[in-house]
Amino acid sequence: MNKQMKNLLLVACVPLLMTSCVAKRKFVASQQQVSSLQDDSLRLEKKIAGLQNDVAGLQKNLADLNQKMEASNKAAAGTIASQQNALQKSEQELADRQRKLESLQSLLEQQKKNADALRQKMADALVKFNSNELSVSVKNGKVYVSLQENLLFPSGSATVNAKGKEALGKLAEVLNANHDITVNIEGHTDSIPIRTRFEDNWALSTARASSIVRILTKDYQVDPVRVVASGHSQYDPVEANSTPEGRAKNRRTEIILSPKLDELYKLING
Repeated sequence: MNKQMKNLLLVACVPLLMTSCVAKRKFVASQQQVSSLQDDSLRLEKKIAGLQNDVAGLQKNLADLNQKMEASNKAAAGTIASQQNALQKSEQELADRQRKLESLQSLLEQQKKNADALRQKMADALVKFNSNELSVSVKNGKVYVSLQENLLFPSGSATVNAKGKEALGKLAEVLNANHDITVNIEGHTDSIPIRTRFEDNWALSTARASSIVRILTKDYQVDPVRVVASGHSQYDPVEANSTPEGRAKNRRTEIILSPKLDELYKLING
């Protein structure tokens, strides 16, 4: 082949070679693009999987929170119900106490009225006796009839005189007309030591109280179950024993009249 023909053949092949190189580059480029897209796809898949895991974790956290909230709501509802029950119970107890207090107040007022009425009955029954012989008063819901020595007894004696028996008879009339009254008879002396047949002022005060009990129960038929006798000697004075006037007031017998308080005790202890 001559040189001219070789040149013509070379010239003819160049376009073909150039076309082949271009196609190869495009192919390589396409492969690279596909590989890049595949890498991107893998990364996206991993990212999606990570996001799905995050979503699952969040859903679990949300479920846990909902469960805790539901438990908390139940506990709060239980606490509120318990508090409401406690409040209702407290209100009921308060209402009961208020009713009990009102009933107690009513009984105390009635007791005061009864004591005042009894004091007036005693004062009316003993109206003929002088104020230096006896007194009638109300203390702590009880009626006190204080009888001085000069009305009841000779000095140093436990024998009731005639005027004293008369006073006790008037007092017994009121007692026998009011059966719901207990009677406590207390003997009192001054501080001067006794110089008679009695051993001491204890013996004298007790003997005087017992003498009055016998007159009330035997002569005037006051129920002995209602009567109590006691002696206090000189240890419960109403005045100082340093003066004759004070000692005279201390030589006394007190008859203490107490209305029965069964309903009051029942209310307090109920």
